[in-house]
Amino acid sequence: MQTCDNTPGLMPIDQAIEQLVTQVSQVTDTECIKYHQGSGRTLASAVKSPIDVPNFNNSAMDGYALCLADNLDTADLPKQFALVGSALAGQPYLGELSPGQCIRIMTGAKVPSAATAVVMQENTQVSDQQVTINGDYKIGQNIRLAGEDISQQQEVFPAGHQLKTVDVGLIASLGIEDINVYRKVKIAVMATGDELKQPGQSLNDGDIYETNRTVLKAMLAKLAVDVIDFGIIADDQATIKQAFIDANQQADIVISSGGVSVGDADYVKEVLAQLGTIEFWKVAIKPGKPFAFGKLSDSYFFGLPGNPVSATVTFDQLVLPALNKIAGTSVNPRQQLLLNAITTRNIRKRPGRADYQRAVASIDDNGQLTVTPLSRQGSGVLSSLSQANCYLVLAQDNAGVSAGEQVKVLMFGSLLN
Repeated sequence: MQTCDNTPGLMPIDQAIEQLVTQVSQVTDTECIKYHQGSGRTLASAVKSPIDVPNFNNSAMDGYALCLADNLDTADLPKQFALVGSALAGQPYLGELSPGQCIRIMTGAKVPSAATAVVMQENTQVSDQQVTINGDYKIGQNIRLAGEDISQQQEVFPAGHQLKTVDVGLIASLGIEDINVYRKVKIAVMATGDELKQPGQSLNDGDIYETNRTVLKAMLAKLAVDVIDFGIIADDQATIKQAFIDANQQADIVISSGGVSVGDADYVKEVLAQLGTIEFWKVAIKPGKPFAFGKLSDSYFFGLPGNPVSATVTFDQLVLPALNKIAGTSVNPRQQLLLNAITTRNIRKRPGRADYQRAVASIDDNGQLTVTPLSRQGSGVLSSLSQANCYLVLAQDNAGVSAGEQVKVLMFGSLLN
C-alpha cells in the first residue's frame, strides 16, 4: 500500500523557488515617470530627500507657543504669558517673540524660532490677552522638529524597492516630481484546451468555461505589468507552437495554463522542448504538481496546471517570486509571514508534497488565532479559494494533524483578495 506521494522527480517547493529566482534575470531598461504613477513600480534609483521633513519646527497640538527666558529653572517654569498674536497652518506668525510672550497656534503651524514649548489649549485659561498655564509643562513639548521624520539627503527608498500606495504620498511630501523606475515587465498569457469556452458562448457536451486565464489576468491587473492576452489556444501542436513563437517575440514572460500534464493532448511540454529548454517539471506542492518552468530564446516560460486552484496557487507561490526578481524588486522570495494557529478540524495528509489547503482563519473568544480548512480541497474547486482567506500550510513531510494542534497559516496577499 502506498503511504506517501514519492513520485520521482518532484522538486521540493523551496528548492523550486530558489531555482526560479536564481535562473531568471531582471529587466535593465529604465524609465522616468511622474511620482503619482509610481504605485506598484520598482525603483531603479534610490530616492533621497531634498528637504527636511518636516521642513520647519511645527506644532503637534492646537494650543499656545511659549517664549521662555534662557537659563530658567525647569522645575519652576512661568505660568502666565502675554498673548501677542497667532499662527495658522500656512500663515506663520511674523513678529518677534520676547520672553513671557506667547501666540495662539494651530496644529501644523510653524513654531516661531523663539518659542520653546507648546501647551495644548485644554490646559490653559485665557483672560484679557493673558494666558495662564494649568499644570506642569516641559521645554520642547508638542514641537515637531525640522528633519525629525526625514533629514535632508537621507535615503528614503533604496533601488529595488517596490512602491506602495503610501510610498507615493511620501515621495510627494518630499517635493519630488520625477522618479526613475524599471520598465514594466511584459507578460503573455494564454490558456490551452479544446474544451474551453468564453462566458457568453454556448457549451457543447464536455465543454467548460475558461477560468484560469481570467483569474490570472485579474491577479496581474494588481501588479505593475503589461499583459498581452493570447486568449484560448486549441489543443493543436502547430497552433500552440505558433502562439509560443509570437509570445516569445512580444513578452518577457510567457504563462500558459493547461497542457503540462501527461495526457495524450498535452502539447505544451513538447512544444517547449522544441523551442527552448525545460529547466524543471513537477513540484512537490499540492495543489499544483504539474508545473513547468523553462526558457525560450527571448523570454521565460511558466506552465501552470490546468485545474483552476492549482493554476492560481502555483502562480501565487511559484511564479510571483520569479516575477518580482525579473521586475527588479529586491525582496526575499520566501519572506512570507507564517502565523501559528490552532486547527479546528482533523486534517488527513500523506507525506510527499507541501500542502496549501484553503482555509478560513479567525480569532476566537479567547483571542487565539484558529483556522478551519474548507471541506472541499479538490484542485478543481475554485470556490474554495473564493471562500478562503488563507492557506493552511502543511510541510512536505507532514503526515496529518488532529484538531487542536498548532499549524502554520499564510494569510492571502493582495493578489487573492
